[in-house]
Amino acid sequence: MEYKDTLLLPKTEFEMRGNLSKKEPLIQAKWDEENLYEAMQTTREAEGAPLFVLHDGPPYANGNIHIGHALNSIQKDFIVRTKFMAGFKTPFRPGWDTHGLPIENAIQKLGVDRKSMPLHEFRALCEKYAREQVAIQMKDFKSLGKIGDYKNPYITLNKDYEAQQIRVFAQMALKGMIYKGLKPVYWSPSSETALAEAEIEYQDRRDPAIYIAFDVVDGKGVVEQNDKLVIWTTTPWTIPANLAISVNPVMTYARVKTDKGVLVMMESRIESVMKELEIENYEILTTFLGSDIEYVTYKHPLYDRISPVLNGDHVTDEAGTGCVHTAPDHGVEDFDVAAKYDIKPFGPVDAQGHLNEKTGEFAGMFFEKANKAVTLRLEEEGALLKMGWITHSYAHDWRTKLPIIYRATTQWFASIDGIRQQILDEIANVEWYPKWGEKRMHNMIADRGDWTISRQRAWGVPIPIFYAEDETPIIDAEVFEHVATLFEEHGSNIWFEKEAAELLPVGYTHPNSPNGTFTKEKDIMDVWFDSGSSHTAALNHNETPLPVDAYAEGADQFRGWFNSSLIISVALYGIAPYKTVITHGFIKLDSGEKMSKSKSNGLSPNEITSEMGADILRLWVGSVDYHSDITMSKDLLKQVSESYRKIRNTFRFMHGNLNNFNIDTDGIAIEDLSLMNRYVLNETIRVNNEGRKAYEGYDYQKVTTAVLNSLINTMSSYYLDYTKDILYIEKEDDRARREIQTVIYHTLDTYLKLLAPILPHTTEEMYQIFKPEQGSIHLTKFVDIQDEIISEQEKADMQDLFKVRETVFKALEVKRADKEIGKSLEAAVTISMNSATIERVESILGKHLAQWFIVSHVTLEAVEGEAIDVAVTKYDGHTCQRCWNVVSSINDAGLCERCDHVLHS
Repeated sequence: MEYKDTLLLPKTEFEMRGNLSKKEPLIQAKWDEENLYEAMQTTREAEGAPLFVLHDGPPYANGNIHIGHALNSIQKDFIVRTKFMAGFKTPFRPGWDTHGLPIENAIQKLGVDRKSMPLHEFRALCEKYAREQVAIQMKDFKSLGKIGDYKNPYITLNKDYEAQQIRVFAQMALKGMIYKGLKPVYWSPSSETALAEAEIEYQDRRDPAIYIAFDVVDGKGVVEQNDKLVIWTTTPWTIPANLAISVNPVMTYARVKTDKGVLVMMESRIESVMKELEIENYEILTTFLGSDIEYVTYKHPLYDRISPVLNGDHVTDEAGTGCVHTAPDHGVEDFDVAAKYDIKPFGPVDAQGHLNEKTGEFAGMFFEKANKAVTLRLEEEGALLKMGWITHSYAHDWRTKLPIIYRATTQWFASIDGIRQQILDEIANVEWYPKWGEKRMHNMIADRGDWTISRQRAWGVPIPIFYAEDETPIIDAEVFEHVATLFEEHGSNIWFEKEAAELLPVGYTHPNSPNGTFTKEKDIMDVWFDSGSSHTAALNHNETPLPVDAYAEGADQFRGWFNSSLIISVALYGIAPYKTVITHGFIKLDSGEKMSKSKSNGLSPNEITSEMGADILRLWVGSVDYHSDITMSKDLLKQVSESYRKIRNTFRFMHGNLNNFNIDTDGIAIEDLSLMNRYVLNETIRVNNEGRKAYEGYDYQKVTTAVLNSLINTMSSYYLDYTKDILYIEKEDDRARREIQTVIYHTLDTYLKLLAPILPHTTEEMYQIFKPEQGSIHLTKFVDIQDEIISEQEKADMQDLFKVRETVFKALEVKRADKEIGKSLEAAVTISMNSATIERVESILGKHLAQWFIVSHVTLEAVEGEAIDVAVTKYDGHTCQRCWNVVSSINDAGLCERCDHVLHS
């Protein structure tokens, strides 16, 4: 007889190797075939489950997903799956943002000349391209195991979405929140359009920093003619646009005698400026308030232009000279202070960032190149006091990565002044993860100006404004609804295919158009208005009322989607669109550089999933502290892969020891388990309770860490190690064996469900083997939070027991190091301790003393005191040919008494 054939060794169909890249697509195909998403919703609908809605922030449709997409989409999937398994109905409609400049640029890079064809034809090419990108991304997201209603996504270019967006715009316009005006806005010469704050990123840049003297013409009796007003600027190219100098009315200024003339500046800045100008000898002649030199005039050093000194509260003593170069074309504060004095911008820079004929000799120069030319001319005119360089943070177009400028243009704006306090109040009602999100959003709304919502581009939703013959914008509910209905039927391209009269309601008249002539707006809406309308355009409020339960995006969305969605929702409904906002940081290389698609420096999710599997990437997401920036590398993924291997192998070993075990007929009631087994099952209960609560707080790292530690330290290294002897050797229905199998069963069931949102493919694979009759694990629920099943005294007893075990293991390790024993089963140990401890040990371990210490023989000796002493000797006996324990005697068949009993009783 081959004794190994009599052992109850683990048997399972769950393979040791994951082969995830091959298995996952098959599992996903089965989910599609069985309509898993629909089944999830139907299951909870039948239960009358409460609703939990995570609204998807639409990623931009620009080809294969990058690693930031993967982080974000996997986290969203964690939310949807965890809430479902917690008992909620979790509809999730994925969305895509599909308008904007990147798609225009992509089409033109394919060789299409936008200006050589009708606009509606170019837009049709953009739409086709955008839909192709959506299809690519949808496939990529599904490959990550992300669940959702992919049969009914929301796409910002769809007719129904665009129509609803027009209705959103209409409501805000009819409330007086939308207006057209001339203001300096962020302008991207590289994109030839206005930008919103959300489209700006800051990069360090080296620019010239110059001090300039402007000669006084009329000093108003306070300063003298030919005194010099001194300004400091880092944008010499804006000097041709100088129309005023601003001073603070309540601060003290001075006339300072120097070898460069009498210089006028703020008194508190004199010492610093003199040092910068390298002037050692100077004398303060007179001092006065800024209000005293209001309306003093000076001559522009490059033009025959006389301009005034203005009073402005925006002037500070933090830098510069306290005399501020004021060009209303190129700064919001400049524009505002100039407007008080009826000084209007005059448009010296064109859409491409070139200075025009209004600047004279600088016409045609790109603004950056004009820096040098203007500085040289100032030097020639004797107006340049000092030139240096400064490295500072400067605004760039986040798409082209090129510098932007402030440029006064006529744009459409959304004003939040009337609802600012209401928005701030709503921010306080939202739950923010992490908590600092509340302060960040509060400050952004408190400080933000009017939202520039118009763009001078082709691919987007048109601003639905008609103009009467006197150029009055028509703000009319009937007209807005008519346009929305047209878009609902034909899509927004009809705006560019038809003339204004054809787009208006039949027979429409307006008092400002006596001849019945109308024109239409050419600008499109900011894409943040597109996506910011999604809570209305993509959600059926009868099914998913506002506010939805959660928004979850990267931290950059505080200035983007979180922001625009909040403004529009409060404008329309008076409430925030979300109850909870969850944010994550950016992914960085080991060097600290941000991974981004535009830099092509990130790891490809598709490469990771094809090489390692999506569950490895998901486990990485579930293992990091996502609230701050996250470092990622191939080496880190290898570490995660090793953790995955430990999880998989432990699950495999656990399931292998449940072969032919039926919990209903073979399981032992939990209350009837021995303390040793209840202790381990209690650890499972504790981890489950902790994990459930961590999921409620969107803390996936805590769940992953707790389960992994339990599987490695409690199950694999401890419980499954010492119980192998019982599981393999004893009779199949032995009571001790059934107790262990009961613990393994409940632990495997609990941890599979707890990890199902994080490892959906692996847990599905195992569950189909573990409980094939139950169907998909993703239609189940977490194991309920339970009370612990051991008392505090029992915990204390077990801790005492572990101290004894630790002492024995240390003694064994010494003997092993001294080569007196090899494996621990060669050892016999004598443990000397007080009788009370011996009584506890014997009552808990019973006949399984040797198995628990993983030795062949244990002797307990009672002594006085609290000390524990362990003596280890090599056990001189015989090795049983079946169980491989060293025993005092074996029979003629080579079996120990226990194995002989198992085989022949």
